[in-house]
Amino acid sequence: MSDFRPRRSVLYLPASNERALEKAKSIPCDGLILDLEDAVAPDAKATAREAACSAVASHGYGRREVTIRVNGADTEWHAADLAAVCAAGPDGIVAPKVSSAAEVLALVDAMDRHGAPDHTQLWAMVETPRAMLHAEEIAAASDRLAVLVMGTNDLAKELYAEHVPGRAPLLTGLSLALLGARATGKAILDGVYNDVRDTEGFLAECRQGREMGFDGKTLVHPGQVDGANEAFAPDKQAVDDARGIVQAWEDGSGSGVVTFNGRMVEALHVETARRTLAIHEAIVAL
Repeated sequence: MSDFRPRRSVLYLPASNERALEKAKSIPCDGLILDLEDAVAPDAKATAREAACSAVASHGYGRREVTIRVNGADTEWHAADLAAVCAAGPDGIVAPKVSSAAEVLALVDAMDRHGAPDHTQLWAMVETPRAMLHAEEIAAASDRLAVLVMGTNDLAKELYAEHVPGRAPLLTGLSLALLGARATGKAILDGVYNDVRDTEGFLAECRQGREMGFDGKTLVHPGQVDGANEAFAPDKQAVDDARGIVQAWEDGSGSGVVTFNGRMVEALHVETARRTLAIHEAIVAL
C-alpha cells in the first residue's frame, strides 16, 4: 500500500472554461478530470482540447492527479483528442462509455501508437448495462487501465431508472462494477451527485459509497470537495484502532490470533488495518 494514491474527490471541470482551470489550482481535491466531452459544446471542442493540454503542460496543479476526458470513440473528435492528449501526457486519460475488454485494448493500442508516456494511465468510464455485466473483463483487460469510473447518470438513463435517495435502482450495477474492480486490483470511483444545493443528500451518498467500498467520488462542483474528502478518509477513531490492531498483532509475534479492546484479531483484520493506515498516511502527505 506504500504507493497508494488518494482519490477521495475527483472534480470534473469543463476544459473550455479558462477561469475554472485556473481556480482548480487552489481547490483541495485529490484529482481533476478536465472534460472535453459532455461539458463542452461542439464548436468549442478544439479550443477546449488545446486548453486542457496546456493546463497539463503547465504543471500548475501540485500533487493533484490531472486527467483529461476525451470524447467517445464513436465521435468525430475522438482521434484528434487521443493524439493531442497522449502527447500532453496527463496522469490519466478518461474514456467514456467503455463497455467491453475489446474497447479497452483498442484504447491502449491507440495510446501506444500516439506515444503516451508510461505514467499516463487509462481510466475507463463504465456507464451502461453491458459494462456492468462485463466489469471484471473490462478491468482485467490491460495493466494500463488503473481506474473504473462510474457513470451513474448514463446508467440510470439506460436502465430507465429514476434517481432516488438510496439509489436502489442502481445498486446492482454499482456492486457489479465494484466486484470487477476489486477482483482485478483496480481503483473505482463513485458517480456524481447532481443537485449541488442538496448537501444532506450528497453527504448521504458519499457515506453510502464509502460503506460500499468505493475509493472516492467524482464531483461536479467545488463545493462538494470538502464533504467527499472527509467521507472517504479514515476518521481519527479508525486510525487509532488500526494502529492498536497492528501493534497488538506485532506484540503477539505472529501467534495467529490476538485480541485488541476485547475483540479477536486475525491476519485479515491486520491487513485491513494496514490499509487504513496507508490511506491515512497518503492523505497526510498531501
